Formats: sequence, C-alpha cells, structure tokens
Amino acid sequence: MTTPEIVSQAHAYVLSALASPSELGALLAAGFAAGLTISSSFVKTMVPLRWLAVCSNVGFLCYGVLHPSWVMALMHGVLLPINCVRLAEMKRVTARVHAATVSKDLSVVWLKPYMKSTRYKAGTILFSKGDEAEHLYILAEGQVEFIEIGVTIGPGQMFGEIAFFAPDKRRTLSARCNEDSLVLSINQSTVRQLYFQNPAFGFEIVGLIANRLSADVARLQDQLTDRAALA
Repeated sequence: MTTPEIVSQAHAYVLSALASPSELGALLAAGFAAGLTISSSFVKTMVPLRWLAVCSNVGFLCYGVLHPSWVMALMHGVLLPINCVRLAEMKRVTARVHAATVSKDLSVVWLKPYMKSTRYKAGTILFSKGDEAEHLYILAEGQVEFIEIGVTIGPGQMFGEIAFFAPDKRRTLSARCNEDSLVLSINQSTVRQLYFQNPAFGFEIVGLIANRLSADVARLQDQLTDRAALA
C-alpha cells in the first residue's frame, strides 16, 4: 500500500468518525490512551506509571466498547483491575510507613505483608557479631537476647536494622532466641523493590530508622545520667 493510499484511508476514517458520535468518542479515547502510553516512557517511578497505566486502560477500554473491538476491550478490562490493585498496594504501604513515622511507631508491623515468617527453637542463633546483615527482623512471638550486652526484647520489636542500613552491613551484636520464637524477616531485595517502585517509601523508612536511632540515643543518655547520679 502506497503512502497516498494510507493517507486517503486515514482521511476517510476520520471523516466517518466525525459523522458518528460513537466512532468520534472511540477515536478520542484511543488518542487519549495512546498519549498516556507514550508519556509513560518518560516516567521513572512506579506509582505514576501505575496511574498512567490505569488511565490508559480506561481509554483503550472505552475505545474497545465504542468502536467496537472486543479483543481490546477484554484485554484492557482484565488489565485495569490488576493495575488498580497494584497501585492501591503501593499507596497503602506508603501511607502506613508515613503514619508510622509521624506517630513515631517503631514496631514496623505494617511491613508484615512483605515479610517472611519463620519459627525458631529456643537457643537458635539468628545472627552472630560480624555476620553480613542480609535481613531486617521483627519479633512476633517469644524473646530474643543480644548476647554481648545481655539485653532482651519482646514481641513487636524490630531489630537488626542498624547493620541492615550500615555501609559495611556487618552485625555489631549477636542475637539468640531465649525461647521458641516467631520471627518475621525482610531481605535487601524486597526493600529495594519497594523503594524503586515508590521512592516515597524510601524517604519515609529512612525517617523511621532515624526515629529509632534517636530513641536509642535518648535511652543511652538517660542511662548515663542515671549512672552519673548514682556515682
């Protein structure tokens, strides 16, 4: 087919679309969806991409119904709820970490859907001093002791986060289960995926870790003050 023939057919299609409200609506919906698809090539983060995908699905779905093109309508009718669910998931985790940072909730229980649950027997060493920090942990049940300093933590506490985000990623203490325990863990890969899908997650979790460090510093200062008072 020659270029003049293509132009002639396109011109004829536009004229027929202008003469039919449904065809005109289909053409506008397709143009809108195509524009969003092209603009998504310039977006680097996942949440805006999901928004563009949702709007693009709506546009192509309208085109498929009005044209009609049932294959296109079916395809984008399936993709639309998938993109909506994925968008809702990312917005939900960002909202949870933001709420935790604002309220200074240090338990990080909102990360539970992204964590692996493992049961350990009493006496199990979760990690030793000097090990590479590959996971961040939350204690769901039981008791964990940091051997070198004799400090124990109970359910709902996050631990192992300092080395997890430290430059050398090396454990500074050893952790042992004092009793049968249920421990939740999340690895570096999952945290990276959450960050790259939504950079706001990264900023919020940094704020959360900073709050925990501030709380640790305040606790140490109180202990030093108490010791100075006793002396």
